Amino acid sequence: MSEPNDRQPHDPTEISHWRPLRRLLDAMDDDIARLYERLDVRGVRPRHTMPLIRLSRHGPMTIRQLAQSLEVTHSAMSQTVSALRAEGLVATRPGADARTREVTLTDKGRQLVPFIEAEWRATEDAVAELDDEIPYALTRVVRDIERALAREPFRERIARRLRSVPQPPQQPTQ
Repeated sequence: MSEPNDRQPHDPTEISHWRPLRRLLDAMDDDIARLYERLDVRGVRPRHTMPLIRLSRHGPMTIRQLAQSLEVTHSAMSQTVSALRAEGLVATRPGADARTREVTLTDKGRQLVPFIEAEWRATEDAVAELDDEIPYALTRVVRDIERALAREPFRERIARRLRSVPQPPQQPTQ
């Protein structure tokens, strides 16, 4: 184990601009999950609501189509679909070719959608209420950050700061 030197007096992960935002989002998701528990809504987590609503509104979709429509990775959606299938909320069947799986809502999933949609709307209303309570709207902050990142992408901002740092050694090709 290495000792901190004079030039690097602390662990850089102890200071984070990201951590408070991640904790806030996690806490809000946890509150929604606790609400589900209190209302005896079983097998659903906040991250499940969008795919369930999307399937309800657009009908059967492949995992890839569902992932693209919700702007998540195929891998993340595949994991979500597996969890939803385990809870009996969706079913999968072979798609148009051997490489695809089509996802459909089950009766149990369809019965849950009206509540999930109502919760979605209530959550959006609660976020709007929070926006009104604070002196600067979070939605405006997000739009402003998106505009700033359109001017200079995040990876370029990081790369610019790494120019003076020795680069990692090249990994041997196998």
